Amino acid sequence: MLDERSKRVLLAVIQCYINSPGPVGSRVVTKKYAFGLSPATIRNIMSDLEEVGYLRQPHTSAGRVPTDIGYRYYVDTITAEKQYLKNGLAADLGGRLETLRKDINLLLDDAARMLSSLSHYIGITVSPKAGSTTLNRIELIKFRRDQVAVILFTDEGIIRNSVVAIDPEFSQADLRRIAEYINVNFSGATLEEIKRVLISEMMKEKMLCDSLIDEAIRICRDIFSSTPGNVYVSGLAEMLCLPDFCDIDRIRRLMSAIEDKNIVVSFLDRVAESEGTQIFIGAENPLEEMKKFSLVTASYKEGNRPIGAVGIIGPTRMDYLHAISIVERTARYITEMLSSK
Repeated sequence: MLDERSKRVLLAVIQCYINSPGPVGSRVVTKKYAFGLSPATIRNIMSDLEEVGYLRQPHTSAGRVPTDIGYRYYVDTITAEKQYLKNGLAADLGGRLETLRKDINLLLDDAARMLSSLSHYIGITVSPKAGSTTLNRIELIKFRRDQVAVILFTDEGIIRNSVVAIDPEFSQADLRRIAEYINVNFSGATLEEIKRVLISEMMKEKMLCDSLIDEAIRICRDIFSSTPGNVYVSGLAEMLCLPDFCDIDRIRRLMSAIEDKNIVVSFLDRVAESEGTQIFIGAENPLEEMKKFSLVTASYKEGNRPIGAVGIIGPTRMDYLHAISIVERTARYITEMLSSK
């Protein structure tokens, strides 16, 4: 636990560093904050904060910069405060997203761009995870002799397309019968529920007399067991303009991780299952490529079900209050739109 004086100095150093990257000296803190303490006293407090791991000194005679532990203390302290977007920015965000209410793919794509433009970091959104989306209907179209194009419509407004192998003997009329079987038996169920039913049905597969039902079960299994969500990312150019990212290799590793959709979707799917806003600072990130970055993320819901996530990726020296405000407001808008469809 820090005493009140140490706490105030630590928060001041971190705020100075967020506003202007570069080691923060005791004189800077003395000039900017009316603590009534001398530079020497501030310097001693900063030295004590370094000893307990909240600050570090990049090199001898330099000022101090925050550590990941220091940022965590800062975030845990300031999130007790409330900060909201300026009314104009909030209205712009809501208005832009409102126009895309009917197409969730466009909505999430534009939401990522809005997150980036408002924060100047990387905006990222993930479509509802496959298991939590609800089947509305499915269409099967003969694509090639032994392939079928599958168009999957969900109640959340998501359209998923895929191509799966099929017995070449099946005609388009057969495919219509299979689609009808799926729609009649599974419409209104989540994909996770459908998978559980399929496992049970597979156990009875040898007893099935209708080869079309057999094929319908196999098509369902192929589709519903390998349907990752979509990831929408925006703002790499914004990040490259920040002084924190002169290390291009670090950015390249981050983008490589983001481009591996399965890794990112798997991680953010787990995040989406949790309530409230989550903040991962530096080494707290489970993905190795993100251990030099911070992630602020929140889930959006359909009713009471968390089904997807939005977030901001930035430097550990990010404006956390602003980022939290943007992410929470965006998640709330998307939740409201899904709930009022």
